[in-house]
Amino acid sequence: MVGVGTLELWLVRHGETDWSTARRFCGWSDPPLNGRGRAQARAVAESLAGTSFDTVVSSSSARAIETARLAYGEPVTDDRLRELDFGELEGLTWDECSPDMRAQLADYHAFVAPKGEAVRDLMTRVTSALRELGAGRHLVVSHGGVIYGIGALAGIDDYPAPGSLRRVAITLDRGAEVLTPESIRAL
Repeated sequence: MVGVGTLELWLVRHGETDWSTARRFCGWSDPPLNGRGRAQARAVAESLAGTSFDTVVSSSSARAIETARLAYGEPVTDDRLRELDFGELEGLTWDECSPDMRAQLADYHAFVAPKGEAVRDLMTRVTSALRELGAGRHLVVSHGGVIYGIGALAGIDDYPAPGSLRRVAITLDRGAEVLTPESIRAL
C-alpha cells in the first residue's frame, strides 16, 4: 500500500446512457453509452488535449471504459471505482421511491441502499483504489456517486453531469481509510 502523497485527480463522469437519460439509479448494472454519451466523451478529449497523466484508470463498468477510451486512451480498470451498489433501488427512478427512501437518499453520505451498499463503504473502497495510484497526476473515469462523494469533501456540492470533468487534489496520509475534507481541495 502506498503511504503519503498528493494526488492530482482529473475526475471524469462517464458519458450519458439511456439509464442516465431516464434518471434511473444505475449502480452495478452496465448499460452502454448512447450516442450523446459518446459525443460527451469526445468533448472531454478536447479538454484533456496536451495533458499527460501518470495513470489513466477507470471503473470496470463498460460505460466508464468506453468513456476513457474516447476521452484519452486505454485505461487500467479497477472494480473499486464502480458506482454505489443500489441494491433494491437499482433501475428505479426518484419518483418510484417512497418518500422515506427519498429522504434517506437526500442524506447522501449517510445513505445505505436496501440490500445494497453504504456510501461510507463505497468511499472506503474508492479511497483504497486512489491510495494505490500514488502521488502524481491521474485521470480517473468513474461514476456520479463516486465523483460526488470525492468532490463534496472539496466543497463542490453539485452532482456531476454525464461527461463532466472536475479536478481535485488529495493528500493521503499513511493509515487514512477514507477521504476527509482536510485531505482534499478543488483545483
